Amino acid sequence: MSATGEVTDRRDRGRRVILWRHGQTSWNVERRFQGSTDVPLTETGVGQARRAARLLASLRPHAIVSSDLTRAADTAAELAALTGLGITREEGLRETYAGVWQGLTHAEIIARHGDEYTAWKRGEAIRRGGGELETEVADRAAPVVLRHVEKLPVDGTLVVVSHGGTIRTTIGRLLGLESPHWESLGGLSNCCWSVLGEGARGWRLLEHNAGTLPEPVLGDDD
Repeated sequence: MSATGEVTDRRDRGRRVILWRHGQTSWNVERRFQGSTDVPLTETGVGQARRAARLLASLRPHAIVSSDLTRAADTAAELAALTGLGITREEGLRETYAGVWQGLTHAEIIARHGDEYTAWKRGEAIRRGGGELETEVADRAAPVVLRHVEKLPVDGTLVVVSHGGTIRTTIGRLLGLESPHWESLGGLSNCCWSVLGEGARGWRLLEHNAGTLPEPVLGDDD
């Protein structure tokens, strides 16, 4: 570290993973469960992505990988435009498939599937709407992240652009938390991110829901 406090040797830091949630969509605003439905960004969402991309570009990422759903890929495109990096799109980073819950508002889910919703919030293994278990989401998403991490230099930074639920389950898996405790990780606001750092004992959570002043979490993971 220099006399001014600036880190001068990034090799001492280890690899980092920045898990970045996509910008706002109309279904977020309506509190409508998106899941794997391909919903585009709103104008506000595009603006959020551009603002966040300017901050993330200053971290000099080495690679960008994104869910192939439009809202994530378009968010990633804003960072790619600033950094000149390509984007690798991965189906494994999609949001949780939630069957009949998809397209329903939060209120409609509680009214029609209240017992299922309550059990999920208690941490039980629930196929929301007949869809995926949270552990199944982690099973497909975490290996994608680790595969791309392996391509980084020892001081490299990977930006993963995905969705609130998928990011939460991936963080839980990489930190080695038991799945009933994943709910203890709060949701991410639109276009905010969490940072994992590689330590001697494995991955550590360095930042969570970073990027702005606290805002309401609007989405499937609230």
